[in-house]
Amino acid sequence: MLRYFLIASALVISQVAQAQTRPVDPIIRQLHDPKSKQVLVVAHRGDWRNNPENSVRCIEDAIAMGVDVVEIDLKKTKDGVLILMHDETIDRTTSGHGKPADFTWAEIQRLTLKNEHGGPTRQRIPTFEACMNTAKGRVMINIDKGYDYYKDAYDILVKTGTVDHAIIKSGKTYEQVKAENGELLGGKLAYMPIVNMDKTNANDVIQSYEANLKPVAYELNFNADSVLVNSTYQTIPKTGSKIWFNSLWASQNAGHDDELSVEERKPEAGWGWLIAHRATMIQTDHPHELIAYLRKRGLHK
Repeated sequence: MLRYFLIASALVISQVAQAQTRPVDPIIRQLHDPKSKQVLVVAHRGDWRNNPENSVRCIEDAIAMGVDVVEIDLKKTKDGVLILMHDETIDRTTSGHGKPADFTWAEIQRLTLKNEHGGPTRQRIPTFEACMNTAKGRVMINIDKGYDYYKDAYDILVKTGTVDHAIIKSGKTYEQVKAENGELLGGKLAYMPIVNMDKTNANDVIQSYEANLKPVAYELNFNADSVLVNSTYQTIPKTGSKIWFNSLWASQNAGHDDELSVEERKPEAGWGWLIAHRATMIQTDHPHELIAYLRKRGLHK
């Protein structure tokens, strides 16, 4: 009898352990592991080439691809509900017209999303809460265009149990972020500064963050190779932060972009160049192709 009890107990413990193992856990560990050489793949607005951008379905399909992070954008309705929306108006991506703040959540729900060609779909605008419930245990979320709702977003993350799933970012200096949201920095919600390397104060911005916060990552944008190479950005990995490059379009990466990597079939000159210059996170509009490229090089599990 004791033997059967012990076997049953072992099975229960095993099932609990399996239930607690989430696909997102190794992604979170890699994000915070300064020694990891693996490259995290960030899907820009989800899998928007096959689904409406910032939709639940585009998040689901990006997860199915095996991406590590899905980038989304936030806006707020008239009655204070955080929704996924990139533009200042809903005109381009939905069946409606106007600003998100012109509508209540009930009114927003009556609208439908458009596909990448502007055609109608039956999909609806999701809330940020629905986004995080979709991502929970499965993928990380990068909150872009959401800094204005920093505290509201944090409350949703706490509610959904996904604080460790998210990265929020802005182009502000450390001093500005500290003054506006200092109580949430340094361990509560992972923060990533966006640094325009073309600006004369770029190195000073990085050094200020390094001295005071040591962010989880830095998003670095540059329009010429020399701008990046002649900067002091190489010090970033020494303090444990990741380096995030965008391969979306040429102005953000001096032409080492998705177009060069995919359409022109020169991935070594595009993504390869970014990796050679210490990229450990790449945001792309071609996540499927980037994952395949990284796996061939042993840089994505």
